[in-house]
Amino acid sequence: MLHIYRQITGLRRVRPVVVAQKRENADEFPFEKIDLVEKPAIHFLRRFWFRQVCNKPWQVSRSEVQAINAVLARENAQLLHIFFGHIAVHLLPLIRTWPNPRVVSFHGADVMVDMDKPAYRQATKEMLDLVTRVFVRSASLQRAIIELGCDEKKIDVVRTGIPLQEFPFREREFPTDGSWRFLHASRLVQKKGIATTLHAFTVFSNHYPKAILTVAGEGPMLAELKELTRKLKISDRVMLPGFLAPEKLREVYYASHIFLHPSETGSDGNQEGIPNSMLEAMATGLPVFATNHGGIPEAIENGVSGILVAERDHEALSRALLDAAKNPELLKRLARDGANAVAAKFDQRRQIEQLEEIYLRMIGDSRKENR
Repeated sequence: MLHIYRQITGLRRVRPVVVAQKRENADEFPFEKIDLVEKPAIHFLRRFWFRQVCNKPWQVSRSEVQAINAVLARENAQLLHIFFGHIAVHLLPLIRTWPNPRVVSFHGADVMVDMDKPAYRQATKEMLDLVTRVFVRSASLQRAIIELGCDEKKIDVVRTGIPLQEFPFREREFPTDGSWRFLHASRLVQKKGIATTLHAFTVFSNHYPKAILTVAGEGPMLAELKELTRKLKISDRVMLPGFLAPEKLREVYYASHIFLHPSETGSDGNQEGIPNSMLEAMATGLPVFATNHGGIPEAIENGVSGILVAERDHEALSRALLDAAKNPELLKRLARDGANAVAAKFDQRRQIEQLEEIYLRMIGDSRKENR
């Protein structure tokens, strides 16, 4: 994921050693060396045994633990950071054997994965007890982790950083002829609220027929969303270009007038952290219309640095958009204050400096304990 890649490659005072099961998109995410510990041939049988027979989260095998520990020993690793909480549950055998500081970070969806199953919840609690520190992207995720039984004292809010130099602020000129350009950029999954975006845009475009909406991203809801655009009779005004590379997405930011991200709690309890695309859009000077959901209010103050409405309330969203279309000065103010909020809270350099400070403090404390 791009935000994790940015975090790892931005480190300066520590040297990251990356261990993964497979390498994908190497051209898009270059990295000097990645140690691969591939799944054993019987992985799917083991997974079936754990999940279907034992009704427990599957665990990495002894051979995988030995292979990972061999890499860490060779590199003289001083700290283990596991990205995504549900992955850490599967890595419990490794966490139990690793003697140095252990960190797990939660990013949003991984908070509620399989938490309706007692065995998964119990394994998550064990993992949270064993790790040294827990990183979360927002205060809303912090509250969710505490509800899972994590000691509040071991949690750090480490926000997603945006490389501000890649998204310089640019003031927009808003259309006087009704040719509005809206952008929604996210994975095509329920919690991103894309259906709400489409319904709100339908109402808006009835007043401004020249308006265009781009929904950039890919995911399992693509066919469903295409069908919804047909039912709403807006297929000719909605573009679904699929995944856009960062450079192309940046171009679309600057070509747009308003960014939409009405996130919602999924039917499986899945919640949003703080959407990266939303922060990037704000940094460029796109006024954002979103929802009072998850970590979004930690980035946007309603009426100051953006507009927030209730989840799934496309009528409130369309009203807010129609009001804003008549008030370009409001949009300009939202854009400026939104960019200032991102610069103050989500500057990647500051977030990485905070991360490095935590890493180095943990390593130093561990060395003192082992003397």
